[in-house]
Amino acid sequence: MNIYLVGGAVRDELLGRPVSDRDWVVIGATQEDLLEQGYQQIGADFPCFLHPETKDEYALARTERKSGKGHTGFVCDFGPDITLEEDLSRRDLTINAIAKTSEGDYIDPYGGRDDLQAGILRHVSDAFSEDPLRVLRVARFAARYAELGFKVHEDTLALMSDLVAAGEVAELTPERVWKEMSRALTESRPSEFFRVLRACGALKVLIPELDKLFGVPQPPKHHPEVDTGDHVMMVVDIARQRFDTLIVTWAALMHDLGKGLTPEDEWPSHIRHEIKGVPLVEAVSDRFKLPRDFKSLAMLVSEHHLRCHKLLEMRPRSVMRLLESVDAIRRPERLKHFAQACEADARGRLGLENREYPQAELLLACGVAAKDVNIKPLLDDGYEGLKLAEQIRRLRITSIARFMAPRHELAGQ
Repeated sequence: MNIYLVGGAVRDELLGRPVSDRDWVVIGATQEDLLEQGYQQIGADFPCFLHPETKDEYALARTERKSGKGHTGFVCDFGPDITLEEDLSRRDLTINAIAKTSEGDYIDPYGGRDDLQAGILRHVSDAFSEDPLRVLRVARFAARYAELGFKVHEDTLALMSDLVAAGEVAELTPERVWKEMSRALTESRPSEFFRVLRACGALKVLIPELDKLFGVPQPPKHHPEVDTGDHVMMVVDIARQRFDTLIVTWAALMHDLGKGLTPEDEWPSHIRHEIKGVPLVEAVSDRFKLPRDFKSLAMLVSEHHLRCHKLLEMRPRSVMRLLESVDAIRRPERLKHFAQACEADARGRLGLENREYPQAELLLACGVAAKDVNIKPLLDDGYEGLKLAEQIRRLRITSIARFMAPRHELAGQ
């Protein structure tokens, strides 16, 4: 029985990146061999085991045969006669098909180390085309290693395009797509995930509302980058890099879908795009069966991000209406996420990435000012029901007005 370290641990070690999980492949053994040594079997599709002490995953060497459509249409063969090279051949990319012995030697039959040096994401074999999920995985690796200069090899991109054209990507379940996409949104440059999907045609299949934004112009005065798709890609990267919160990054990605509905004869203006985008955001969120809070925040950011941008010019009563729209009094965390997504939108413009955005801090402060009013005197005076609610709202608007007064005076000067 021979055991090798494989997969991401070897890849990231060679890249000098932190290694968190270690996966091992076992050659020349059976299920019974590992069970007798105290390994705990997990997984139903193929034999995978947890080490009795380290809890690392150990898998018997295996090969796969396509048996149907989609990500799960495979039959796995495993046994003591399967070689390490055969096991590595079933992996998606050459950089993930490198093994390491206990003595520290590398076994690299498919040129993974060369591709790591060259910054190339390349498929191991034509068997890549048997699993449509690999289209999303390659795009996710592109997002992870974009800062290192990694690019998808043209032959691999061609295979990805073939999978899309054959309808295989459309067969992926919404849950599986979201799992890959949500992971991509946490990578260092999530925009690369969507650009790679667009390059192979998968974005048009999975999120046509987003794909439609590329090539749609915006007013250069406010958007020096002009192209709406490019703007959204900048916004999603800034949201990830500044705030690193999945729900905020998702809302940033969704915020401008309404611009895809603007008739060409109205370009580059996009009147009421923020309102028009709300049903699109809802449809995309429902398509991937997202949690309610993800859908709600993205819809709110779509509808109200322009109001947040104009906060410094707004009257206290209008600020109160914005806070009510976000349900800020009951949900201060949502208000924070809303402000962060709006800040990402403001900064996601060519040459304006480091601009100041005092609106975010001001909006949060107004939320605190509104929430912290003392309602005890109202209760002592006998207010209740709707009349109590009206008086509380007046107090909150007054509190916001007091807080904002110095800023309005500065703006007037």
